Amino acid sequence: MLSGSAKRSRGRPFLRESLNRFPGPNSILQLIFTQTRLSALGTAVLLLSGCASIEEFLAPLGSARYEAAPPVEAVLPPEERQRLAPISPNYFVLKSPGQSVIGEPQIIFTKDENTFSDIAREYGLGYDELVDANPDVDPWLPGEGTLVVLPTQFILPDVPYEGIILNIASKRLFYFPAAEKGQPQTVMTFPIGIGRVGWQTPLGSSEVISKARDPSWYVPASVRREHEELGDPLPPIVPPGPDNPLGRHVLKLDIPGYLIHGTNQPYGVGMRVSHGCVRLYPENIEYLYDLIAIGEPVHIINEPHLAGIREGQLYFESHTPLEDDEVSVDNRLVVALGKVEGLASENELNFNLEALRIAASQHTGVPVILSGFRADDLGVRARVIENTVQPDPDLPTLEEVRALLDEPLEEASEDTVAND
Repeated sequence: MLSGSAKRSRGRPFLRESLNRFPGPNSILQLIFTQTRLSALGTAVLLLSGCASIEEFLAPLGSARYEAAPPVEAVLPPEERQRLAPISPNYFVLKSPGQSVIGEPQIIFTKDENTFSDIAREYGLGYDELVDANPDVDPWLPGEGTLVVLPTQFILPDVPYEGIILNIASKRLFYFPAAEKGQPQTVMTFPIGIGRVGWQTPLGSSEVISKARDPSWYVPASVRREHEELGDPLPPIVPPGPDNPLGRHVLKLDIPGYLIHGTNQPYGVGMRVSHGCVRLYPENIEYLYDLIAIGEPVHIINEPHLAGIREGQLYFESHTPLEDDEVSVDNRLVVALGKVEGLASENELNFNLEALRIAASQHTGVPVILSGFRADDLGVRARVIENTVQPDPDLPTLEEVRALLDEPLEEASEDTVAND
């Protein structure tokens, strides 16, 4: 449903941040292929606020029941496996009320012309998600035949499954439509662009108070000043059309000045690029627009560490905390580890302590199985899928990308001044 190749409204890319974040070890691929280096990864020290180690934070879990990893399973390497069809990127059915993990990790091999921006959109991901899962792959020049992990498995936020949930730490939207009596709960998930540093997307509970198709952009005074200072003045109102940064669909929240909307710059989705509003790919907001009613609840949370259960297995997912997060890394990790221990006890599960060390000290965004953990886990369970990415004629050159970095951020509003 809603694959990246469907119903696209292409525009010139908008790329501001996170474009060159690909140095460092690729922990995901090490987990797949390099068992001999697992021990070093598992015992690596995570500096939390400059004072604590991951071992210190795990010490309170002494009452938990730990288990050793099973032997490595002999499987064909990914490049020798049959290419399967991709899973649905957006729509999932929960098989049981207690299920809190959806999707499956996937692997593709790139074509020479592929970029992370095109790969992300094709498989229902955001740009930063791909970079975090593949930190040693050049997102603009991955090259022919490069293995790329698609983080298309997600742990659902630990909140009631209703309405719209925006987790700004993972840069994802989760939508839980009301289930009919006797029918299973479904969930849809989409990548989002969020507020950049200094213009955080606000946290808290809200609701959708109005909707609009083809809205006009009433340019906020702060944005007009910014453009004027850069010699690029803007009119007070931008009419509907390809130059409107709101895109074609808007959901207005009851938080003054904040919207959920599309964009005419889809390559900014999945990154910190706005002045607080939430952006989706044009095809995703178009799909949600018809489903979401006025009065739909919206909950905006910031949860970089997530724990969940599916089919008797315990999972843990970790994202890099936002640099301007008001809650300390230490406090967030303590809460997360408490959730792990609580789920393990509640479901009478053992879990592998080394797997928890790895997941907590790395921020790949890929869920790790803690119960029944094995060093070759991701290599065994990840689907190797067909590369269905089509070349994008509007993809910029590297020179154009560098030029875009120097342009001012475009912000948006709908009938009132908004902070997008």
